[in-house]
Amino acid sequence: MIRKILLVDASGTVDGSVSRAATAKLIADMAPADMTIRDLAETPLPQVDQTWINARLVPAQERSENERASLALSDRLIAEIAAADTIVIGMPMYNFGMPAALKAWIDLIARPKVTFAYTENGPVGLLEGKRAIVAASSGGVPIGSDMDFATPHLQQVLRFIGIDDITVHVAKDVVAAAA
Repeated sequence: MIRKILLVDASGTVDGSVSRAATAKLIADMAPADMTIRDLAETPLPQVDQTWINARLVPAQERSENERASLALSDRLIAEIAAADTIVIGMPMYNFGMPAALKAWIDLIARPKVTFAYTENGPVGLLEGKRAIVAASSGGVPIGSDMDFATPHLQQVLRFIGIDDITVHVAKDVVAAAA
């Protein structure tokens, strides 16, 4: 039974979005007990900047007020992932890659010593025991084709932070099955 879901919808299109329709169907089938919604079109995320980049490397107990403020949104986004059992991501493909909004989310959640750690044996993800379900959509480039740079990128990032249980659905197939 799925207890807590984090839904991340990355489509800039709200009405008529295939990836949003697919995530809605996937979530309806799961009947979650609790759900957090992170709509990247409704609440755009900032790009990382020099203050953020520098602050993430300062030990938490040594951060200035400005550094803590710079990382506050990142901390909230990471807390959403940490609290979820399953992360459902609606990802349209724009120009062979993921939307900038989703890349901004990734940049804010990929934090050394928080969601991953470097060891002498290489990087280790720290968000283990979670499942990710991706509804990927495209207007022309087939999902999983050699021209799809979005899906492998997202899968790599999820594995990098410790999420190895990843299922990718072609969004239009999910929507068609619901019809």
